[in-house]
Amino acid sequence: MSVDIIDFRTSPDQYNHWKLSVDGPVATLIMEVDPESGLRDDYELKTNSYDLGVDIELHDAVQRLRFEHPNVKTVVVTGGLDKIFCAGANIQMLAGSTHGHKVNFCKFTNETRNGIEDATANSGQTWIAAVNGTAAGGGYELALACDEILLIDDKSSAVSLPEIPLLAVLPGTGGLTRVVDKRHVRRDLADAFATRTEGIRGDTAVEWGLVDHIAPASGWEELIAERAQARASESDRPDDATGIELTPLDRTIEGDSIEYSTVSVAIDRSTGSATITVQGPDGDEPTTPEELLGVGASAWILRSARELDDAILHFRLNETDVGTWIFQTAGDLDNVAQAEQVLADHADHWLVREIRLFWARTLKRIDVSARSLITLIEPGSCFGGTLAELVLAADRSFMLSGTWEDLDNPPEPVTIRLSPANVGTNGDAGGGWYPMSNGLTRLQTRFWGRPDALARAVQTAGKELLAEDALEAELITFAPDDLDWPDEIRLTLEERNSFSPDALTGMEANYRFVGPETMETKIFARLTAWQNWIFQRPNAVGPEGALRRFGTGSRPDFDPHRV
Repeated sequence: MSVDIIDFRTSPDQYNHWKLSVDGPVATLIMEVDPESGLRDDYELKTNSYDLGVDIELHDAVQRLRFEHPNVKTVVVTGGLDKIFCAGANIQMLAGSTHGHKVNFCKFTNETRNGIEDATANSGQTWIAAVNGTAAGGGYELALACDEILLIDDKSSAVSLPEIPLLAVLPGTGGLTRVVDKRHVRRDLADAFATRTEGIRGDTAVEWGLVDHIAPASGWEELIAERAQARASESDRPDDATGIELTPLDRTIEGDSIEYSTVSVAIDRSTGSATITVQGPDGDEPTTPEELLGVGASAWILRSARELDDAILHFRLNETDVGTWIFQTAGDLDNVAQAEQVLADHADHWLVREIRLFWARTLKRIDVSARSLITLIEPGSCFGGTLAELVLAADRSFMLSGTWEDLDNPPEPVTIRLSPANVGTNGDAGGGWYPMSNGLTRLQTRFWGRPDALARAVQTAGKELLAEDALEAELITFAPDDLDWPDEIRLTLEERNSFSPDALTGMEANYRFVGPETMETKIFARLTAWQNWIFQRPNAVGPEGALRRFGTGSRPDFDPHRV
C-alpha cells in the first residue's frame, strides 16, 4: 500500500480552499483556492481551479452544513477572487494524472454535486450559486448543481463549458446533462453554448436559461440577499434546533487491514479482493430524536454509515487493484432492528431525515463504484433492514444453508430480515428508504417488471428467513451448504479476478441500473462510458493532444477520423 494515501477526512479548521460563515438561516461558502495547496506539487491551482483536495473539502462542508447547522436553510456558494467564480478542474492536474485518478476524481466530484442537489431536494437546504465572475467548465458545473444561479452583470463575467473546443474532453461532472435535463436549455442553444469558448453572459445567459438572475455590481449584494431570504422562507428546516458535530473518524491502517469502530477491512491480494465487515450495534441505541441528539455522531446508525462511506472512498482512490468487494456483517439482527427503529418512528425529524439520506448516499456510492460486489451471509451475520441493503446491492450473494456442522457447538443457522428500510410502509410496493440513482429502491430494481415477485418479497418483511426461504423469495443468489461453501466462494473470487476489469465494470453497470433513466443515471452512465473512453484518446491525452498542449501556445493536432 502506498504511504502517501489520499485521505477524505477533514474539517473546517483544516480547509485550505473554502471559507464557511453562517448568519441565521443563510450560510455563505466562499471558494478561495490556495494555488500552492494541491494534492501534488506538479501544478498550481490558479484562478480558483480545483483538484480532488478542493472537492474533498467541499464534500465535507456539504455534510457539515446538513448535520451541524440544522437552522441553515439557504447556502450561497460564491468565489473569493476578484472577477473569478471558478475556472474548473485544473488542467495541469488532469494532464499529469493517471487515467484511473481522472475517472475517480470525476466520479467523486459528481457525487458531491449530487449531494448538493440532494440537500436542496430533500433536506430543505437550498443551494444558490452567486457567480461573481468567470465560471468555466467545472466551475459552471458547480453552479449547475445549485438550484438557482445568479450572475453578476459586469460586461465581462460569463458562464461556459469550453471542454470540447479547448480540451477535447467532455465536462466531467454532468454539465451537458444538467444544461438540457435540469435547466431545460434548448438543445441547439446548448450545442452553441458548449462549443463557444468565451461563454455566454448577461441578458443572453438569462434568455437561454443558463442562469436565473443577473444584477450589476451596484445591486449584486442586494440580489444575493433577496434570493437567499426568499428561498429560506420556503424551507421546513427548524429555526432553533441544535446540530450535532461530525467528530473525526478513528481509522487505523496496518498492512492489508483497516480498522474503524464498526467497520473492518481485510485485503486478500492473491484474489484482488477486500472483505468489508460491518459490526452491528452491541446493545441499546437511541430510540428518540432527543436521544439521538444526545449521543450525536457516536450513534451506531450514523457512525457505521460514516465509516463505511470513508472505507469505500479510500478503496476507490488508494486501492485500485482490489477489484472485488466482499460484504459481511457481524452482530445481532434484533440489535440492528432496534437501532434503526428511530428512523422509522420519527421520519419527519430533521436529524432522522439526514441520517436516512446519508445512508442513501453511501449505498449509492457503493452502487456506482467500479467493483464487483459480493455479499456473504454466514452464521453470526446481521443482515437486517438497513444492512440488508448490502445483500440487495450485491452482484452475487451467498447464504449458508444450515450451519457449520463440523464444529463441536454449531451455531444457529443464519437468517436475514427485511424491514421498512427495504420495503417501505403502508404497502407501497417495496418503496424503502434508500432509492438508487434510477429512482427505485434496490428491491424494486431487483424485481423490475415482475410485480408478483416483488409483492412476494415484500410480504416477507419482518420475518427471519433461512437460506431456503430467502432463496425462494429470490432475495439471494445461491445457498450452498457447509461442504460446498469454501469451494463456491473460492472459485467465484478466482474467476472474478481472472476476467478483464474493464469488461466486468461494463457488465455490472448494465445490470445494476435497470428500469427508468434519471438525470443521475444519465450523468453516471454517459459520463462513465464516454469520458472513460475520451480520456484515453490521443486527441485528449496524447503527446499532441489538447490536455498536453493547453497553455503552451501550440494548438493540438487532432486525428480527424470519427470512430
